[in-house]
Amino acid sequence: MHKPLRIAAVAATCAVAGAALYGTGVATAGQSTANSTHEPYNIGVLVKDIDTYYGTTADSNGVYQASPDSPYAKDLARLDAAAKRHIDQAARKAHHRHEKAAVVFDIDDTLLLSLDYEKKTNYTYNSASWAAYVAQADRPAVFGSPDLVKYAAAKGVEVFYNSGLKESQRASAVENLKKVGVDVNLDSAHMFLKDAANPPAYLSDCATAAAWNCTTVQYKAGTRKHIESLGYDIVANFGDQYSDLEGGYADKTYKLPNPTYFVS
Repeated sequence: MHKPLRIAAVAATCAVAGAALYGTGVATAGQSTANSTHEPYNIGVLVKDIDTYYGTTADSNGVYQASPDSPYAKDLARLDAAAKRHIDQAARKAHHRHEKAAVVFDIDDTLLLSLDYEKKTNYTYNSASWAAYVAQADRPAVFGSPDLVKYAAAKGVEVFYNSGLKESQRASAVENLKKVGVDVNLDSAHMFLKDAANPPAYLSDCATAAAWNCTTVQYKAGTRKHIESLGYDIVANFGDQYSDLEGGYADKTYKLPNPTYFVS
């Protein structure tokens, strides 16, 4: 996708597409590519399962939306409730210790839902169609995410964004986030996007102006390390991919559900 490697929903994520909550903290074994030789999950059934999970319906404009009564929405609500409890406790502790607490959010399918793109491209990725979709700046919010961002900010926790979107897509990302009510710290000091032409010095181990060789984990973990070098303790890190969360530099991780694609 907008990230280095994108594997379609026919990966073993199908096993959890029905209803199970993707756990917070430690990643489960459900989301990995299939290597066995037995007959894989039927793709037609899988698509139906994904639609059932999201409660997918097309609105009057032909845009595919998730249902607020869907298993997806209910899983997000449980995750958000747990995250708010943790943020509240972490904020209190940081205030008592005179420390600076922070939270980090991925953007795609963590804050902005791409279900309409997935449905209309039959769960396949094309860089041109994806760029055009992002440029529309009209994705709906992932249920509960705007409120979670604002909750953290209200508790005195600094909000950062760590996304696989390109630097050239910054204006569209900011416009879209504002549309859905995520209007917190949308400046360049808090929103980190991939800048292959001018990579930051803190990614020098894997990226130069001549070549970007960072994996998703290297890029995202390196960015979190940089945020912590500014004096922040990242108390929570949110993402829809395990690669958004791996690599350390966060006290707790929250894996949001996404059975439509897998990014290593």
